[in-house]
Amino acid sequence: MNPILEAVDIHKSFGNVQAVKGLTLSVQAGECLALLGPNGAGKTTTVEILEGLQKPDRGMVRIFGREMASDHRTIMENVGVMLQETQLYKKMTVRETLSLFASFYKSSLPVNQILDLVDLHTKADVRLEKLSGGQKQRCYLGCALINDPALMFLDEPTTGLDPQSRRAIWELLKSRKGQDKGILLTTHYMDEAEYLADRVAIVDHGTIIAEGSPRDLIRSHCGEQVVSFSLAQACTRDDLTNRIPEWGAIMMTPSGEFEIVTSNPVATIEKLYAIVPTLSNTLMHLEMRRSTLEDVFLKLTGRRIRHD
Repeated sequence: MNPILEAVDIHKSFGNVQAVKGLTLSVQAGECLALLGPNGAGKTTTVEILEGLQKPDRGMVRIFGREMASDHRTIMENVGVMLQETQLYKKMTVRETLSLFASFYKSSLPVNQILDLVDLHTKADVRLEKLSGGQKQRCYLGCALINDPALMFLDEPTTGLDPQSRRAIWELLKSRKGQDKGILLTTHYMDEAEYLADRVAIVDHGTIIAEGSPRDLIRSHCGEQVVSFSLAQACTRDDLTNRIPEWGAIMMTPSGEFEIVTSNPVATIEKLYAIVPTLSNTLMHLEMRRSTLEDVFLKLTGRRIRHD
C-alpha cells in the first residue's frame, strides 16, 4: 500500500542552524505514528513542514499521493490539524467555533456530532473564555475533526486533561484508526504514545535515531525489565560500574535512585545484593518494573522528556 503521508530526505536550516537533516518518514492508512523528541531536536520544525506551514530547503512531502508544494489547498481539505498552542476568538461559543471551522471546508460533519464526539454538548453555548483548560483542548480537537479528515496532525492532544478525559480521547482516536484514518501524533506522555502508536519515531539533532513499534523499541534498546534501587549512604554511578562493568548503562534518576535496564532481572538483583556490602552500604529500596518508552527515550537521547 502507498502511504497517505510520505516525507523523503527533508532538510531545513535557519541561518547556521540545521534543524532537520535528511529526515524520512511515512504514515499508512489506519496507522498512528508518534513523533517523539527532546526540545530543540527538530521535531516541531518537521511537523510544521509536514503540515505545509514551512517549506523545506530540500526534500519532498507527499500526502494522498499529491505533492504538498503544488497541491497544498487540495490536500488540506482532507487533513485535520490540532496545534499545540491554538488561539481562537474567546468570545465565541463552542458551537460557533465549530461552525466557523466547518465553513472552511467543502464537506464537514454535523456540529452536533462533533460536540458528542468530544463530550462538549453541555458546553455548546458557552464562550471559550469560560471553559476550563481541558474543555478548551477538547474544543480544539473538535475543530481538527470537523472535516472528518483522512489524516490528522495532533500536537499534544491531551495536555491539560484529567485522566478520565485523556482516556476518552485515546479511545476516540483509536476508533478513527479502525476507520483507516492516519494519525501523526506528537506527545510528551510516553503512556499515550505506547497506547496509541503503531510505530514510534524518535527524533534528535534533526534526524530519526530510532523507529519501530513501541514493543520492538523497548526490546531492542532496553530489554524487558528495569531494576530500581536506592542506597542508605551516598554512592556514585562510577562506584557501581567500577565493580560491575556491564552496568555501564546504569542511570541515576532526579530523585537520586539508580536504575538498571536488564533482560535478566534475577541475576541483576543477585549481583546487587553481592556488591552493595562491599561498598559498606545498604539497600534501602528495591523494585522491578517493566521497561517503557521513557527508558528508551532516555537511553537514546540522554534526556528525559519534559511534561509541561
